[in-house]
Amino acid sequence: MKVKILLAEDDSDFGMILKQYLELEDFEVSWFQNPEDVVTILETDFNFQIGILDIMMPNIDGFSLAKMILKAKPDFPILFLTAKNQKIDRLTGLKIGADDYISKPCDPEELILRIKNILKRTIVSEKVTQYKIGTYILDTEKLLLIHPKEKIRLTIRENELLLYLLKFNHKTIKRDDILDNLWETNDYFTGRSLDVFISRLRKYFQHDPEIKIQSLRGIGFEIDFPVQ
Repeated sequence: MKVKILLAEDDSDFGMILKQYLELEDFEVSWFQNPEDVVTILETDFNFQIGILDIMMPNIDGFSLAKMILKAKPDFPILFLTAKNQKIDRLTGLKIGADDYISKPCDPEELILRIKNILKRTIVSEKVTQYKIGTYILDTEKLLLIHPKEKIRLTIRENELLLYLLKFNHKTIKRDDILDNLWETNDYFTGRSLDVFISRLRKYFQHDPEIKIQSLRGIGFEIDFPVQ
């Protein structure tokens, strides 16, 4: 599943560029130009893996916002982003509990590396074995697709294919990419096998009309899984 980033940046141009770049790197970004909005969701809908906070923001600066976040979420990783490059600012940020600090204008590739390094240090890697897909539960460890009306035993290939489709939820997937990545070969016979597996998955999900695996002629498939 995508890593969710909280981005607090009041500069509209820079914030938009940064958000788009992070999304191109397959992060899910919630961008807040008003730091008060971050405070509002702290106790209600704060579901992020890392925060990128600009220090120089109106009303509530990045340092103050970080203190509020860390009071409610002590282990939450934070990277400070600022136009300043003074030693005192870096020390202040680190004393508050920030994990890293980068000055603007920053190199996007360097920022991505810093984010990934922070995540490696701070997020405990737990293997996800269950996914909630609409009214179904996928148990990848037991190879089961569970619905209140039935329990379906999956083959290893069906399980692999379903996990691959989940990675590209709400996107178009090329047939060739599936065959190259899962079957590691792309010919007439493997193509026909893929069609059979897709038909099976559609049948398995027949109890939930919100789950869609749509064929796009000559292209591949469009996936719409209501994942929770």
